[in-house]
Amino acid sequence: MLRDALFLARMDARYLLTRRETILWTFVMPVIFFYFIGIITRNAGGGGDNRDPIAVSVAADAGFLAGQVIDRLKAANYRVVRTETRQEFEEFRTRLEIPAGFTAAVLEGKPQKIRLTRTGKDIGADYDRVRLTRAVYTVLADLVVVTAGGGEATPERFAELEREPRTLTLEVKPAGRRIDPPTGFEQSVPGTMVMFTLLVMFTSGAVSLTIERHQGILRRLASSPMSRGAVVAGKWGARMAVGVIQIAFAMTVGSVVFHVRWGSNLPAVALVLLAYGALAATLGMLLGNFGRTEGQVIGFGVILSNLLAGLGGCWWPIEITPMWAQKLALFLPTGLTMDALHKLVNFGASPAEVVPHFLVLVAATLAGMWLLARSFRFQ
Repeated sequence: MLRDALFLARMDARYLLTRRETILWTFVMPVIFFYFIGIITRNAGGGGDNRDPIAVSVAADAGFLAGQVIDRLKAANYRVVRTETRQEFEEFRTRLEIPAGFTAAVLEGKPQKIRLTRTGKDIGADYDRVRLTRAVYTVLADLVVVTAGGGEATPERFAELEREPRTLTLEVKPAGRRIDPPTGFEQSVPGTMVMFTLLVMFTSGAVSLTIERHQGILRRLASSPMSRGAVVAGKWGARMAVGVIQIAFAMTVGSVVFHVRWGSNLPAVALVLLAYGALAATLGMLLGNFGRTEGQVIGFGVILSNLLAGLGGCWWPIEITPMWAQKLALFLPTGLTMDALHKLVNFGASPAEVVPHFLVLVAATLAGMWLLARSFRFQ
């Protein structure tokens, strides 16, 4: 039986992996979704460069004190953009203009104005004003220190002051586990991987069974010396192999291209994903077993996989949804898997905390396999 199952799994996996739609939805579309969803959501926190952009227009003779102000803005979590044209400058929501002769005038004791322009009147405008004021006054304070006792204000003197040990320092460290939900590529790569694994099992994995049944291939297998269990195990093994390849490919691309870190519990992550892949393969076979037509299987598979992806937190962090939605997700295979991945990868949980997730996925797989073995249709 095992030999027959392995032979059938190898031949079926080769067939599935050469289908154009499988190649498209396994290796091409997930990467596109990684990128676009990650780019769209990365500034919400978590992944990518989430600093606030600010356009800065600096006159050519503004001097080194203008550079000091810009350095303080960067330290205040701004992404400073030096624009080339006025039109480009005006496209930014937050804009800062430093006048000509700024350094020379300040050193002579003449009042100077730095102009901050911001589109919109929300609480963020007040925060921008606070950060800019802090940047200006810290430069002014350092200038007072540098020139005390008749010293000369120079870029070198400011650099020396920066290197001097501070008599008062602030130590910041985490008070516990990370609580902000992952965004950017931290969310898009695992979420897309979980969604497309199910999608491929519900389309290519399921519809191929329907095609084989209509073409009489399954009837010929039923009349062969292979046992019923070998046929079911072989068909399941082929889809499991495709799922494993898809998951491994997604994790590799996520790490190499999108710099996603899978945390310090990679073996636990792999076990959770293997359990999920096994369940997805089982659900795909159940759909193909009970589906009557190719159109019915594909339509139902696409709708169901997208519904489970949305409710399970594959499109957005489930942590930002209402509590009832978070609880509902734990009853779905996608939500259970995403919750385990977030715990292991993003929230620093130990493998012991996702043992219930793993056991539920395995139990659901075994229940589905039992049902499949008893109800598998050859015609």
